[in-house]
Amino acid sequence: METINPALFESKVKRLDIIREDTIDTFVSGNKFRKLTYNLQKAKATGHTSLLTFGGAFSNHIAAVAAAGNRLRLNTIGVIRGEELAELQRNPTLKYAEEHGMQLHFVSREAYKQKEAPEFISRLKDTFGDFYLLPEGGTNDLAVKGCEEILGERTHEYDYICTSAGTGGTMAGLVRASERHQQVIGFSALKGAFQVSEIKKYTDKTNFTLLDTYCFGGYGKIDVGLVRFINDFKKQTQIPLDPIYTGKMMYGICDLAQNGFFEADSKILAIHTGGLQGIKGMNEKLSRKNIPQIE
Repeated sequence: METINPALFESKVKRLDIIREDTIDTFVSGNKFRKLTYNLQKAKATGHTSLLTFGGAFSNHIAAVAAAGNRLRLNTIGVIRGEELAELQRNPTLKYAEEHGMQLHFVSREAYKQKEAPEFISRLKDTFGDFYLLPEGGTNDLAVKGCEEILGERTHEYDYICTSAGTGGTMAGLVRASERHQQVIGFSALKGAFQVSEIKKYTDKTNFTLLDTYCFGGYGKIDVGLVRFINDFKKQTQIPLDPIYTGKMMYGICDLAQNGFFEADSKILAIHTGGLQGIKGMNEKLSRKNIPQIE
């Protein structure tokens, strides 16, 4: 837990703290550690020797599953969105996954949409044999259970709990574990708020708001302003942020605070969900576009 001086961002909130989930582990860090913990225990307990999951080219989840599988001596298979990527030079995320033993299986974007269909899963089992299935982003009942454990006695005093949102699993766990007086604010990394339906699968609580105001145009999209914010934030706080999730979340928190969204003298807790492995790949993308890089 680290405290950030709200005055740095012209805010009137009383307190702004951040839980450094990113420091749990170098690659199996943040919410990925939480989501995988109970799933890996179940995989081992049920005698599975292979894990299969899904993700895009820069997926934190793909990197985390590869690292965890390598550590536990489990085979890992990553079904990757975009068959055209098979012919391209591996980006840092996919290269890391392969180096840690993950077998990459590229499928078309159209086929990828069928990733939850029983027929699609059956074909994958015909190809790879039996495996423990981890959904895209890792969200399932056991993942949500793990994410609940981010909160506890030390977090009861906060009025607002803030998190980035991808598939919605982390936010679902936070909502389930939140106190009655707390509001959970989610900052979607994607356009839209489809995660609301996912969150409602796991909790009846309604003390949450999901915003896509700070998605910067969609998943994996970024501009010079966000790069500048991430770099300035690190200089002022020594806390690194990733460009896909936590950078957008913290940008949103600071903007909302400056514009009076949070009640005066309130206490805000931000969850750093990790994802720093994605910086290298994003910098390569920014370099090609001649845009300043993340420091």
